[in-house]
Amino acid sequence: MNKSVIWALGLVLSGMFVPAQTFDQQAPQGFDVENAAVSHGKIDTIQYQSKTVGTTRRALIYTPPGFKKNEKYPVLYLLHGIGGDEKEWFNQGKPNIILDNLYAQGKLQPMIVVLPNGRAMKDDRATGNIMAQDKVEAFATFEKDLLTDLIPFVEKKYPVKKDRENRALAGLSMGGGQTQNFAFGNIDKFAWLGAFSSAPNTKEPNKLLPNPQDALKLKLIFISCGDADGLMPFSKRTSDYLRKNKIPHIFYIEPGGHDFKVWKNDLYIFSQLLFKPVDKTKFEGFTVLGTPAATNIRNAQYPQILPDGRVMFKVKAPEAQKVQIDLGKKYDLKKDADGFWTGTTDPQSGSFHYYSLLIDGVAVADPSSETFYGMGRYASGIDIPFEGDDFYALKDVPHGDIRIKNFYSKVTNSWRRIFIYTPPGYDQNPAESYPALYILHGGGEDESGWANQGKTNLILDNLIAEGKAKKMVIIMPDANIGQGGIRNFGERNLQMFEKELKESIIPFAESNYRIKKGKENRALAGLSMGGIYTLYAGIQNSEMFSGLGVFSSGYMLPMLQDVADKQYKFLNENKSAFSSNIRNFWISMGGKDDIAYENGQKMLKELDKTGIKYTYTDYPGGHTWPVWRNSLHQFAQVLFK
Repeated sequence: MNKSVIWALGLVLSGMFVPAQTFDQQAPQGFDVENAAVSHGKIDTIQYQSKTVGTTRRALIYTPPGFKKNEKYPVLYLLHGIGGDEKEWFNQGKPNIILDNLYAQGKLQPMIVVLPNGRAMKDDRATGNIMAQDKVEAFATFEKDLLTDLIPFVEKKYPVKKDRENRALAGLSMGGGQTQNFAFGNIDKFAWLGAFSSAPNTKEPNKLLPNPQDALKLKLIFISCGDADGLMPFSKRTSDYLRKNKIPHIFYIEPGGHDFKVWKNDLYIFSQLLFKPVDKTKFEGFTVLGTPAATNIRNAQYPQILPDGRVMFKVKAPEAQKVQIDLGKKYDLKKDADGFWTGTTDPQSGSFHYYSLLIDGVAVADPSSETFYGMGRYASGIDIPFEGDDFYALKDVPHGDIRIKNFYSKVTNSWRRIFIYTPPGYDQNPAESYPALYILHGGGEDESGWANQGKTNLILDNLIAEGKAKKMVIIMPDANIGQGGIRNFGERNLQMFEKELKESIIPFAESNYRIKKGKENRALAGLSMGGIYTLYAGIQNSEMFSGLGVFSSGYMLPMLQDVADKQYKFLNENKSAFSSNIRNFWISMGGKDDIAYENGQKMLKELDKTGIKYTYTDYPGGHTWPVWRNSLHQFAQVLFK
């Protein structure tokens, strides 16, 4: 990351604390090197009687520089990993040195740190098979040992504050999982949580926090992981759950794997946050790195999405003179000595975005990203998560299939490709037939659009599993026909696609798939250009359909004024038949930011004049795929009922 970004983020982070202080985004060089010129805290071994285990147990305890027995201190309990014991942090993590240096810089609230053995069993040494069942179970048993034996001992023998606001719990790997399990499970005992590279012992989020709003009682939730750590999913799933439930927390992603280089940095950062007021509104700007985009190719670490919607790019092009990201706005990347170009965008809206690399002025797809046919060519794409996108998430529900077929069209005298969604159970229930939705893509896209960018299969899988939509077959044809570009919207092309739909697409689908025939079992929908095609074919042939869905569309004026006038005249003359046939005339827009909004509003006024009934809905987002995904999600729920 370039220096200006680090400097700017440092200013943001410095405002998180009272009083304001300088804050490093990552630990600086030498943070873990002993400095003879500073005051030092003291490390001692303590022994306590554990009724839980039935033996005397050991722990290390760190008292800060200038420790005074007549003053009371908050306490941090710091847990080790599966292969360690009470000495693991001391031997490999150098917590006393890290904390001594921070105290010398005035960056820490004085605290006592307890380093226990989290393997609560009589033989608690990290020897033999550390993965043996009894040893793994002992990490869960430690919860009782911690709460009923160790904490009472520390609070009796040392001058510590005994309320939850002055008690923190943190740990690495197995200890990170313990931290989440114990702190979320005992919010009345802890107010500060630091989970570093949590291991698979971490409970699933809905078991950690059955009532997620309870987590609002915590002063700080700090979840961290190295970007190359294979255990990242366990940290991410907790963060995703917290984010979904609007629980402020820090998800701190840093360079590194599953090792003490990462964990020492975590301790350096986390310890500075403890036992001070924090501004939770600043948490989203805290992390060093983001999460790899879901649209990245396998194992690609970039682009990364930051919690505030900014996107980080890293591209290797050692011979290039200039590299930019074209994401609607162009962003200049900066080159390092190894030939990597890096940069971070402004916050992006929660949406699907096409983007390109511009390498010395030439637009190319990002080799780290999946490509999508859009903008009239293959381009990279990135999905920015946002609140409310759960309806197209991949879930543990029965799934249908996307099938790709070719058929020969006598209308175009060419082979045409078509995508078809069949619902869950299609192959297992050969006697069952289904209604069909024919759905059309927009200009510059093709038959893959609804399957790839549109996430049609996931939307329907989830709706069907929730009982909100009928099982249906969805046919996604190529609506590009005749001359390309803006000519796709001309009347000749509209007529050609109408003919293609009636003479090729519908007959192919109904003869090759178990589709119920008749207008009551057939619907047509489309977005943008596909919406215009839907209007044209649907109005002219209302006897073929029971539902029409028009997403972000309307006749393009003035270019299609003659076509529009003919259609409105036809509707006026056939109003009774149209209204009788089309039970669901469903129209949606992406709000006033939708480029089709004005044309759509003019169309609605004409429909009102004619007396045609319709359902209209706005969903903010402009002329984008999240709007059209939502349109399908809503439209599918009213079909064939």
